[in-house]
Amino acid sequence: MGQTKLPEFFHCDDYFIDEKVGLLKFANAYKVFNQDGQQIGNIRQEVPLLHKFLRLLLDKRIFPFTLNIVDTNEQVVASIHRGWTFWMSKIEIRDMNGVVVGGIKQKFKFMKPLFHILDANGAVLAEIKGDWKAWNFKIVDTAERELGAITKKWAGAFKEVFTTADKYRVTIAKECPEDINKMAIVAGAITIDMVLKESK
Repeated sequence: MGQTKLPEFFHCDDYFIDEKVGLLKFANAYKVFNQDGQQIGNIRQEVPLLHKFLRLLLDKRIFPFTLNIVDTNEQVVASIHRGWTFWMSKIEIRDMNGVVVGGIKQKFKFMKPLFHILDANGAVLAEIKGDWKAWNFKIVDTAERELGAITKKWAGAFKEVFTTADKYRVTIAKECPEDINKMAIVAGAITIDMVLKESK
């Protein structure tokens, strides 16, 4: 699986995530830009009609969810899936063919979110840990080497482009493995806001 060719979407090292705000928000939706300010895709939450109704009655934290990462050609390049849950979330990351390539497992840590990014066999590839209030996270491997970061720090033209709602930046280190692991790490990192929202 390590030889699987990565879709073009995952060739970036800098992702800018911009939430699309709707009047009635039953589902989350985000635009994804590269470091040059070009839109390279979208992240969309798929919510069945029945679930939209049930969310008015039940705690949304227990609901399953699907997040599709699509490129500019509307092709799904990866997806995030969680089943019904009543405690810490365990989430699957699938490639464009629906094959499980990794996962995200929420861990309990007092007052601070901590997520493990897993490989297809459930082994820990990396951790996302940091400060929820400051929205400042590090992505580190099992040897504590930094693989990336998730922040709300902007530079250049992006200061003017991103002015409202939830926006954040995911930076992937050059040392991050250029194989299927990068798909798991990027997919996990760029959807972290939605995973946290659904878990709150």
